[in-house]
Amino acid sequence: MAVADLSRHVEAFLEMMAVERGASKHTLAAYGRDLADVDAVLRRQDADLDAAAASDLKSYLATLAKDGASSRTAARRLSCLRQFYKFLFAEGVRSDDPSAGIDSPRQGRSLPKFLSEAEVDAMLTAARALPRRAVRATALLELLYATGLRVSELVSLPIAAVRAGHMAVIVRGKGGKERMVPMGTAARDAIDAYVAVRDGDIPAKATVAARKGPAPKPTSPWLFPAPSAQGHLTREAFALLLKDIAAAAGVAPSRVSPHVLRHSFATHLLSHGADLRSLQQMLGHADISTTQIYTHVLEERLRRLVSDHHPLATLKL
Repeated sequence: MAVADLSRHVEAFLEMMAVERGASKHTLAAYGRDLADVDAVLRRQDADLDAAAASDLKSYLATLAKDGASSRTAARRLSCLRQFYKFLFAEGVRSDDPSAGIDSPRQGRSLPKFLSEAEVDAMLTAARALPRRAVRATALLELLYATGLRVSELVSLPIAAVRAGHMAVIVRGKGGKERMVPMGTAARDAIDAYVAVRDGDIPAKATVAARKGPAPKPTSPWLFPAPSAQGHLTREAFALLLKDIAAAAGVAPSRVSPHVLRHSFATHLLSHGADLRSLQQMLGHADISTTQIYTHVLEERLRRLVSDHHPLATLKL
C-alpha cells in the first residue's frame, strides 16, 4: 500500500484516539512516533505496516531486542500496534488482526522511585524560601504532594478547579474522565496565598488607566498561567523548577521529577493506612492492577505489623 494511503490510516487512527478515547496530545505524539518507527523497520524488511502479517510483527520485535530496546519499549510498541490493527479491522481495512496472537514481552517488575517524607518536607521548606518564585513554587509543590496529580493535570488546571473554600480539586484526567481529589489544609492555604498574588503587579503602561477605575480582572483561565503556547505552565518548566527546589533542599536533583512526587504521594499515603481502592480513585487509574505497583508498601507494613505485634515474632528458636 502506498505511503500516502498509510498516512491517511494513521491519521484516521490518531483522530479516533483523540475523539473517542480522549487521548492527550502527548499520547497521540507517542503513538505517531511508534507507528512511524514500526513502518520504517518493516519497509527495510520488504513488509508494509497496513498489510503486515504476524510473522512481520514478530520479526520487528526481534529487531527491537537485537538493537537493545528494553522490554518496556517493546511492550509499548506492541500495545500501540494492537490498537492500530483493531482500528483497521473495525474500519474494514483488514479482515484480521495480525497482532492478536503475539504475546507481550516479559517485563521485570520495577518498584516506583519515591522520596522519603523527610526529603519532601525539606523540599517544601526550600520552596517557601525561593527568591521571587516562593508563593507559586509552594502552591505547585503542596498541591502535587497533596493530590498526586499527573504533571499534565497539574500544570493545566483551570482556576475554577480549586474554588475557594473547597477542600478538593476537580481534575479532568485521561479519557476526559473527571474525578475529585481531596487535599489538606496546607495545600488549600498555599493555593489561596498564590491566587491572591497570581496576576502580579499591573503593567506600568496600564497604571494611569487603573487609577481611574478598579484593577482589571484576571484574564487567564489557568491556575498557573505562563507565556507558553498553551497559555499555562509547561511540564518541562515545572520539572526544571522541581530540580531547583531539590538542589536548594539538599536532595539530589537527579532523583526528583513530577512523577517521583506522584509516587511519593501514593507511597506515603499507603504507609499511613490508605487502601488501594481509594488510592486508585485519587490517582485516576482505570484499572486496580496499575495501582498495585505500590503493594511493596503494603508488604513492608504487614512485615512491620507482624514483627511489632505478633506474640511469636520476638521468640528466638
